[in-house]
Amino acid sequence: MISAKELVATIVLLSWVIFVVSYVTKRLYEIMRRRGLKHNVAVYYNRKIIHILAGGLCAIIVPFIYDTPILPSVMAMLLSVFTYIPHRTKRLMYWFQTEENTYEVSFCIMWGIIITMGWLISGGDFWFGVVPILFMSIGDAITGVVRNKLYKRRNKSWWGNLAMAIFSIPTGGILGTAGMIAGAIASIIEHFEFGPVDDNVMVPLASFITIVLAKYYAPWLLIMRI
Repeated sequence: MISAKELVATIVLLSWVIFVVSYVTKRLYEIMRRRGLKHNVAVYYNRKIIHILAGGLCAIIVPFIYDTPILPSVMAMLLSVFTYIPHRTKRLMYWFQTEENTYEVSFCIMWGIIITMGWLISGGDFWFGVVPILFMSIGDAITGVVRNKLYKRRNKSWWGNLAMAIFSIPTGGILGTAGMIAGAIASIIEHFEFGPVDDNVMVPLASFITIVLAKYYAPWLLIMRI
């Protein structure tokens, strides 16, 4: 049963994400360009800002508002369509989208899938899926910002992965030792390219699988919150 509280929260969160994507980052792009940043650098910063302000913030809120993942997953799928349409129509939101990839679409899809699967497999513990999503949204954003600051372009660097680990390992502690191990694995996985499969798939997937394996084979390493 979907409550009125959940429905209102979904409308607010969906509106917030659209506001960040359509207005906040567009204005930030204009500011960055006026200050002399290259187009690709401004775009990359904006993608990471969206990771944090949209994906990360919404994920943190989910366990405190929702009883089931129905509306969060619906919201994620709606946002995947919202971000895919500009690619389909060739009318990109140029301040954060690129012709080269649709990573922001896979971000939305994985956000919804991992949170839903985490809730189902854990028997109702949202943190089971939220923690891997935080690795993807905030941890990956941190490594991206560090790399962009150092190299002014998209580039893999262990300095960025170290910064990601400094965030992800303690954050994983929400779920105990298994979560911290998952945070370390996510920070390492992010460093490598896996062909057409992007970080927004590999980072949450690898860390989620680690947590699931701990649940079934090393439950003493895992803190369950239900």
